[in-house]
Amino acid sequence: MIPGALLDVLATVIVGQRAVLEAMVLALIADGHVLLEGPPGLAKTLACKTLAASVGGAYKRVQFTPDLLPSDIVGTRVFDQRTGDFRTVLGPIFANVLLADEINRAPAKVQSALLEGMQERQVTIGLETHALPDPFIVAATMNSLDADGTYALPQAQTDRFLIKVLVPYPSAEEEVHIAERFGGAPMPLPHCVISIDDVLAWRQAAREVFVEKRLFAYAADLSRATRRPHPHIEHGASPRATLSMIALGRARAFLEGRGFVYPDDIRAVAPAALRHRVTLSYRALADRANVDELIDALLASVPIA
Repeated sequence: MIPGALLDVLATVIVGQRAVLEAMVLALIADGHVLLEGPPGLAKTLACKTLAASVGGAYKRVQFTPDLLPSDIVGTRVFDQRTGDFRTVLGPIFANVLLADEINRAPAKVQSALLEGMQERQVTIGLETHALPDPFIVAATMNSLDADGTYALPQAQTDRFLIKVLVPYPSAEEEVHIAERFGGAPMPLPHCVISIDDVLAWRQAAREVFVEKRLFAYAADLSRATRRPHPHIEHGASPRATLSMIALGRARAFLEGRGFVYPDDIRAVAPAALRHRVTLSYRALADRANVDELIDALLASVPIA
């Protein structure tokens, strides 16, 4: 199956939100984690569940709550009274797709339990290190409007997400389609549409997509532009942003059936790769500055060498 066909399958469940679905497929191809942010009720969790069900691998879901413990995610060591020894019980992180639902409802100590797994693709429990399945992707959701009982994601956490996707409200026509599609009996999700081997083959093919040297420089210039002194920017994007734009640019070219990356590919994926890596200053909050508007301005100011 080609990646475009997977997009069409996802669209049979999710009404509209084509840009959101495409971003999730790009993250799957580019071997990265995706963070979905939007108001409640916009099918963020359903989109992640549909993607996970479509991939023929292990899928686990963790509902993040204030009383969650790190061991509830990665696992722990328990004492076996029958043998008199300790044994390791692996947590739900050992899956091909991990849905971290409402990730900002758990404190930083719990969020940090994902850091090693997201970056190193391994988890340390006690004195033992366990490799995670391949592929491994974290699909996390968070609400942007409900601040009560939530905790801000630390920069080290957000930087490990390949992309951050903003989920908008549906149009009037799309909302009618949502009511028609989900107003009756529960709709079954597509299962095992693609295999793990398909995903690994897509990733290998995407890595072989040609990137001209000037586009490497262009992606680096975009990241460095966020680090220039600016009254509304406290911290700019890390070099991970540059790597993310290159990986996503390759994935976008592969998704469209091309063997090379256009400059428009880098420009198209830049907002999703940068918005969660740019920290706004207090002045920006006072001036009600929007991070996406700042990124659009940076894109307009950085020429291709």
